[in-house]
Amino acid sequence: MNAQIVARAGIGELGVQLRRAGRRVAFANGCFDVLHPGHVRYLQAAKQQADVLVVGINSDRSVSALKGPGRPLLSAQARAELIAALEAVDYVVIFDELTVEALLSELRPDVHCKGSDYTTETVPERALAKRLGIAVAIVGDPKDHSTRGLLAEIARRCRKD
Repeated sequence: MNAQIVARAGIGELGVQLRRAGRRVAFANGCFDVLHPGHVRYLQAAKQQADVLVVGINSDRSVSALKGPGRPLLSAQARAELIAALEAVDYVVIFDELTVEALLSELRPDVHCKGSDYTTETVPERALAKRLGIAVAIVGDPKDHSTRGLLAEIARRCRKD
């Protein structure tokens, strides 16, 4: 297994180790079902917020619950390997919950990074982040890339052929 991919049960200990080492930690998350430029830019911008970037990847079950039938296309392990291979990413954790509140509570990052489809007021975990002293940063380019849009375009092109 890739050393960058941390077991879900070990995320709290990772946070402790990073804090002890004096490292500033950013956390970002997503399904990352089909990797596209928006994902890469989001993670690059998240990395700029800290010394270490930890990325949460939704499990297959949680992607299916969030995105609907037929998703994910790639397994959680495959998605984790792809995200871990990106230069900006230091650690990846696969999580089964529908929200990242438990991960934030256990990891205790310095910054919780969300994409530009959010505002600081619409981040679902904003109250928890505030209570824990975690800054919230909106990062990445404008949301003009989406997995749903990419899949729709692939389907459209296949119908033409």
